[in-house]
Amino acid sequence: MNSKVSIFWFRRDLRLEDNVGFLEALKGDFPVLPIFIFDTEILDKLPKDDARVTFIHQRLQKMRSILQNEWGSSLAIYRGIPETIFKGLLGEYNVQGVYTNHDYEPYAKERDKRIQELLEKNDIGFKTFKDQVIFEKNEVIKDDGNPYVVYTPYMKKWKERFNADLIKIHDTLLYLQNLIGQTELPNLSLSDIGFQTSSIKVVDYNVAPSLIQRYEDTRNYPAEENGTSRLGPHLRFGTVSVRKMIKKAIVEKNEIFWNELIWREFFMQILWHYPRTVTEAFKPKYDRIVWRNKEEEFEKWKKGETGYKLVDAGMRELNETGYMHNRVRMLVASFLCKHLLIDWRWGESYFAEKLLDYEMSSNVGNWQWAAGSGVDAAPYFRIFNPMTQVTKFDPGEKYISKWVPEHTTSTYPLKMVDHREARERCLKVYKDAVG
Repeated sequence: MNSKVSIFWFRRDLRLEDNVGFLEALKGDFPVLPIFIFDTEILDKLPKDDARVTFIHQRLQKMRSILQNEWGSSLAIYRGIPETIFKGLLGEYNVQGVYTNHDYEPYAKERDKRIQELLEKNDIGFKTFKDQVIFEKNEVIKDDGNPYVVYTPYMKKWKERFNADLIKIHDTLLYLQNLIGQTELPNLSLSDIGFQTSSIKVVDYNVAPSLIQRYEDTRNYPAEENGTSRLGPHLRFGTVSVRKMIKKAIVEKNEIFWNELIWREFFMQILWHYPRTVTEAFKPKYDRIVWRNKEEEFEKWKKGETGYKLVDAGMRELNETGYMHNRVRMLVASFLCKHLLIDWRWGESYFAEKLLDYEMSSNVGNWQWAAGSGVDAAPYFRIFNPMTQVTKFDPGEKYISKWVPEHTTSTYPLKMVDHREARERCLKVYKDAVG
């Protein structure tokens, strides 16, 4: 058996710098073996050209290359069920401890519990750290100890508790000499994992001072080329540090940008406190809604063929790029739930399949917001008008023309439902269900 090592397990933190758990492993007493596991429990549910898998794989190869070329080490990449992989590692290495960063989703919590039990049977410590958020779990709660379920008071308490020490950058690079001195660690190609390169690419994020300073003026207009940061996938997979992004918001003195980052943490703590909301309405009475759930209407919505230009533009952008502008996400979600009376879970599931920045907590939270069934939700009688949304947010129809070029021609489909009739139908169905 090899000499003693610690393992650092990369998951949602695909970066070498400012990584809390990675730093703690490197500061320990033993050389660090960095690993990543392509978890088949997750992979087996994905399409074989999933763009997120391509992105993760490319990122890992980049990290691996840096470790090999600059530090005489590497990154071991595996595919399989995490418990099985760890059993193999325990047979191959004299493992003294396993380090990783917290993951808050229900499956991840169960997985980590099983890994911890396996390691404890072998007298090996499993140490996990807060890395992808500033505040987690019970760290921002009401004075009576209950979690916040409305964003604004949560945000105010978050800012009260915040101080500059919380965005101290962890200088991991100072300790990389403590990595295992081995460059020939296991590696996998995309085809080894059972995937092929996706034609959809994750674009670089933009947090230039000019964007952050203009953020509130540009973020609601989908035609704006540089109106939003495109940080979503990078925060989701941890290719960027949330501490650095909070620091940016503070340096540029932009409260709106800062608040958007806090929204992410709000939904994460909701999911942590209320894991049932992945499949159940936060407000149980909303599970009494009698959804129409017409498959053929769902297909039209998915393809962007509803006859409502801004809805269709958003869905086509999503299908082609894996991204949809936030303002448009609200509209397409509202349209599915309110105009078509299709269960929010159907839409949430489709977004989970397509969105590059899919984050379970935010996706579930925002879909329940659109349906009126979640925390801090819009009242059910507030129903977006798809026509006035165009006037407000794409008045020149530049965004619409990009994604629905035929919208002015006779080939464009007729509206699949009349707005006024759909609104009245929705109000009746919701009122019958929730009173």
